[in-house]
Amino acid sequence: MSKIRLLLVDDHQVVRAGLRMLFQAEKDMEIVGEVDSGEEALKAIRELKPDVVLMDVVMSGMSGIEATRRIKQANSEVAVLALTMHEDEQYFFEMLQAGASGYVPKRAAPDDLVSAIRVVSQGNVFLYPTLAELLVKDFLQRTESGLSPAAEELTPREREVLTYIAEGHTNREIAEALVISVKTVDRHRENIMRKLNLHNRVELVKYAIERGLISIG
Repeated sequence: MSKIRLLLVDDHQVVRAGLRMLFQAEKDMEIVGEVDSGEEALKAIRELKPDVVLMDVVMSGMSGIEATRRIKQANSEVAVLALTMHEDEQYFFEMLQAGASGYVPKRAAPDDLVSAIRVVSQGNVFLYPTLAELLVKDFLQRTESGLSPAAEELTPREREVLTYIAEGHTNREIAEALVISVKTVDRHRENIMRKLNLHNRVELVKYAIERGLISIG
């Protein structure tokens, strides 16, 4: 079984030491590198080719937000998981917009963090429950103020595909469930992205939650 290759990015050595101890106990995970800045993270990714980057949000020099944005622009296959003490809306939404696949507070239980690593390594999205609620709150506020974005109506099949995507299913699993080809799933995904002006799985999940297609539970 191939291991999940992890890169730790945090400017606190004590934090990195604790994370190292946690992940070394997991048989399916391997720490391939540790760096203390966003700039070093960009270099390390090119050399070490991690599957998941565990990213602090606030660091001296380049922020985790900017580092995440540059990482995703250069290599969209690398999953970035934010791990931070900051739980306010500004950092949360900025990290998601930058392309992070999840956001976990440092107060989270170790098991939650380990689960989050496994989820995002599969190309899925992990949202800590209290933070997922911010997505719903944001949607309700924009709806009440009349700022909810208008979107082209999806076909019933596209809504089905969107729901499966947001729930974390792979294209092959969706194809098998709907008895269609993988190429057809790809085409539906492209149409959904184009119609809704969405660009990644995080945005798809957010849209699905807002529209009640999936539950944050």
